[in-house]
Amino acid sequence: MQNDIIYFSDFPNCKAAPDKKQRDGKFDLAKLPTQTLKDEFRRYITYRGENGKYTTLVYDRCSYNHLVNFLNDKINRNVNSLSDRTVEKWITLLKGWMMEQGIPITKKKKSVYGTVSYGEPALILYLRNVLKFLEPDDLRDETEKDIWELKNLDIEIRYNPIYNVETLDFRKISQSDIREECKKAVFMNLKYEAIGTVQGELTIMRRFSEYLRLEYPKVKSCYELDRDILENFLISLSTAEELHSGNSNYVISLRRQLETIGKIYSYENLGHLFINTDTPPETKAEFRVYSDAEMKRLNAEITRMDVQIARCLLIHQMLGTRISDTLTLRTNCLAEENGQYMVEIYQVKTKRYKKPVSQDLARLLQRSIEYTQEKFQDTKYIFVNEKNPDRPIQYMAIKSKVMSMIQEKQLKDDNGNLFGFGTHMFRHYYGVKLTEMHVDDWTIARLLGHKRLNSVKHYRKMSNQRMADETREVRQMMSDIIYSILDGWGEEYEQIRQDD
Repeated sequence: MQNDIIYFSDFPNCKAAPDKKQRDGKFDLAKLPTQTLKDEFRRYITYRGENGKYTTLVYDRCSYNHLVNFLNDKINRNVNSLSDRTVEKWITLLKGWMMEQGIPITKKKKSVYGTVSYGEPALILYLRNVLKFLEPDDLRDETEKDIWELKNLDIEIRYNPIYNVETLDFRKISQSDIREECKKAVFMNLKYEAIGTVQGELTIMRRFSEYLRLEYPKVKSCYELDRDILENFLISLSTAEELHSGNSNYVISLRRQLETIGKIYSYENLGHLFINTDTPPETKAEFRVYSDAEMKRLNAEITRMDVQIARCLLIHQMLGTRISDTLTLRTNCLAEENGQYMVEIYQVKTKRYKKPVSQDLARLLQRSIEYTQEKFQDTKYIFVNEKNPDRPIQYMAIKSKVMSMIQEKQLKDDNGNLFGFGTHMFRHYYGVKLTEMHVDDWTIARLLGHKRLNSVKHYRKMSNQRMADETREVRQMMSDIIYSILDGWGEEYEQIRQDD
């Protein structure tokens, strides 16, 4: 029946498909065994067609056809609706059917770093998405749910716009009482802390919950925690290799979360759990900077990338800003004041400030602005998320593109290792070059957007060879002066002079 056929061309977004074959693509609902299943899949396919492109439907159709065969299998003949079984049961049945058909139940994934992991293939993910879409609306208050949609919370969330954070997930906190206590604390902290900070607190609470589940299964509430439990957890944390470098932040986050819970619920024990020595000293990060040769190799390939991505990365280097400041540059950031081009920078971490830029950088910025305005009309940001031009391009999108380029080109540093994703090392390079030009500390701090001079000392750590080359004449002059002063002081000072 015609009503049981959904054509790609039924959706306005799909009429622009490049060829007729793709426009005439279809989903055949008549192959489904019950009317209820037809209605359920019609709703989901219609939703996908109205909110996606033709490529979305092309991608979905293959999984849909497999599911049709799965639902017509003898095991599922008595099923009237997808609601007849739980999500877990459906996934188990589907995996069994896939194995019988010789369809892999895992998908090999290679990260931008070259590491290999395994996840669920498209067919399983498609079924999960259909089941989630068909779930009845949850009318509970958002804070009562185990997954929070941040947009539904009645508080202002402090975001870093270059990161896409939409939800907070409490499901991996297995103790129901601790989960509810944690929700209260997270909601309280969201009012005063950035979302990234709250995410860190939730991450360590998940790990703490898993530790309690394995080692202290009788503990159901934070009210039952004591010093011995905490000390044993901190010991396990300090010996976990994957977390070693960030232990200090994790302990601080755990303390903040538990103390907030203690204040909300009047659990006096949580106010005295921690002592000052619980927080391990922070490991000072090595101050690394690209060499001139490394910069040349990187930029030779960066300039071959997508034109707007290449502009973004070059502007990032020339400004010496943090990557969050570069990605949030606004289309009205460039102005000319008293014959000098100035750029206004909105620092996510601190404040807004202006800095002078060269004519070459000003032209590069102007071309980037024109590119975005031609493609997306009026936008707030220069470098935008193509799927949502109201937002800046996401940090992970930049990272993925750069790391893919490094893997593809096998770009290596001076030590013969593949480059990492070092956007902050561009800033280090910028700062070091300012010191090599003998710019004063105050000016360096202003150009880098620092409030104080404390950080400038790191940029002054020049190489020993450069220090030797630049100070050779001064050191020789000082030696000559000292030696001349020693003349006539007596034999006891001859050992100091070492004159041959």
